[in-house]
Amino acid sequence: MSKTVVKFGGSSLASAAQIKKAAAIIHADDARRFVVVSAPGKRDSADTKVTDLLYRCCDLAADALNFDEPLALIRERFSQIAAELGVTLDLDAEMDAIRAHLLAGPQREYMASRGEYLNAKVISAYLGFDFLDAASCVVFLDNGAFDAETTHRKLSAAIAHSAGVVIPGFYGAMADGTIRTFSRGGSDVTGAIVARAAESDLYENWTDVSGMLAADPRIVSSPRSIDYITYQELRELAYMGASVMHEDAVFPVRKAGIPINIRNTNAPADAGTMIVPTLPQGYTGQRVTGIAGKTGFSSIHVEKSMMNGEVGFGATLLQILAAHGLPFEHCPTGIDTMSVVVNTAHLAPVREAVLSEIEERLHPDLLKVEDGLAMIAVVGEGMVFSRGTAAGIFKAISDAGINIRMIDQGSSELNIIIGVQEEDYALTINSIYQSVIKTA
Repeated sequence: MSKTVVKFGGSSLASAAQIKKAAAIIHADDARRFVVVSAPGKRDSADTKVTDLLYRCCDLAADALNFDEPLALIRERFSQIAAELGVTLDLDAEMDAIRAHLLAGPQREYMASRGEYLNAKVISAYLGFDFLDAASCVVFLDNGAFDAETTHRKLSAAIAHSAGVVIPGFYGAMADGTIRTFSRGGSDVTGAIVARAAESDLYENWTDVSGMLAADPRIVSSPRSIDYITYQELRELAYMGASVMHEDAVFPVRKAGIPINIRNTNAPADAGTMIVPTLPQGYTGQRVTGIAGKTGFSSIHVEKSMMNGEVGFGATLLQILAAHGLPFEHCPTGIDTMSVVVNTAHLAPVREAVLSEIEERLHPDLLKVEDGLAMIAVVGEGMVFSRGTAAGIFKAISDAGINIRMIDQGSSELNIIIGVQEEDYALTINSIYQSVIKTA
């Protein structure tokens, strides 16, 4: 029998009505036996996420202030959901435990995890599925790092014979029981971990959009949806700011070769986006899968005659950055030039020290920093086999009157990175989308 892991995001579980939609989706396919849930999200634009209320309780308690109001809102939210679902659950005992924790000295990650924990309790009772506390099988080391292999062994054993199980996302625990969380959005990671442990055939990630879009809808009006995207394409776009799924969630399923299907809880008939190891044989979809970008970059430009003959020049430059705790984003080079693109905010506190050390150790003919850069990634495996794609990208930028500040292409030819001034960021994305992606 096939096995599918389903993960529902906060917007999909924000109310009893939304949970009923999720339950209908689960019951529509017997393969959907493994359910990972987030905490309830916003019911409308004026609402507050349960996780934010929990953080508020924690902050107030840490300052020895009264936290009764936000705690009462959390109790009311879950009581309402349970009542509308017809679920009998001892929420008093659960809320008393949270109150006792707050009074004893709140641990922020424990508090953050309670939204997922309580929601999983309610939903498991409504579905008639088992409840499995993630703290019992999602393992973190004493240094706070996630222990993937121990988790895989424990989780595989815990769900091996379950006919239906609900697992709260976002958190796990260290050996002493201390709760640790993934970064926000980490329920995606939990879902991927469960998919690997269940040896599932598919990981469905249910949210409030019908899959991934080829561009940010805040910049491009009505961008097209993506039918198929490879794991690597997703990583490239997610790294450059595209958001639908937590980028770390790619790794567990990628290792196991499990496809991910991003679906819409409010439009379950939509096919959504399939995230796959490789594109299906014969698939003749988009040559450019998507475009994404970020602002807030600086370029450290170093120029020196005969640089190419100076052994270790590049290594020394990168060592200087590393010694100051400064990661680099991109590193385009020429025969006598080398530029390192870094995050401006990361550079700011060590800027003068880094530049001084570069001068002292490398003696460049020219050293300068250019701020106010935006980096844009045009991503697609189809670009490798399509003549004229790069030409079309650069023509679109030129026709829009935009000056390109940097070009970088990965060795896999999967992406082209373009640097422009921040004031040209939105126009560049729109120009490339309209000329190269929309018409492809």
